[in-house]
Amino acid sequence: MLYAILCYASEDVVCSWSKEQDDEVMTKLLGVQEKYAQAGRLGPVARLLPTTAATTLRKVKGEAVVIDGPFAETKEQFLGFYTLECNDLDEAVDFARELSEVNPSGGSYEIRPVSVFNPSKVPA
Repeated sequence: MLYAILCYASEDVVCSWSKEQDDEVMTKLLGVQEKYAQAGRLGPVARLLPTTAATTLRKVKGEAVVIDGPFAETKEQFLGFYTLECNDLDEAVDFARELSEVNPSGGSYEIRPVSVFNPSKVPA
C-alpha cells in the first residue's frame, strides 16, 4: 500500500531556524529516509515553501476566484510530504514516528493511504 505522510508544524518555528539548524534537521531527516530509499520504497518527497508564497483558488458563488495565501485558521501549517510504499499502516506509522523523533519542530504527521490515479494509463 502506498501511504502519504503529510508533515504539519508551526511555520514560524521552522522558518526561524538558522541555516545551520535547518541543515542539521534536514540531515537527520535524510537519515530516516535512507533505508526506505535504498529499499526502493520511498516515493516523492517535497518541502513546501512558506504559506506566504501560496495562492488559493476557491469557488465563490459559483465562480473560481484566485486569492493570495492559504487562509488556514490553524497553528500548524502543511509543510511537506513523503510518499512511501509500506506493507501496512503500522509500518507507515513507524516511519512517521522516526521522522518525529529527529524533527525538533514538534508538529504532527498525518498518515493517509493513497489511491493512485494515472489518466495516461487508463485504457481507451
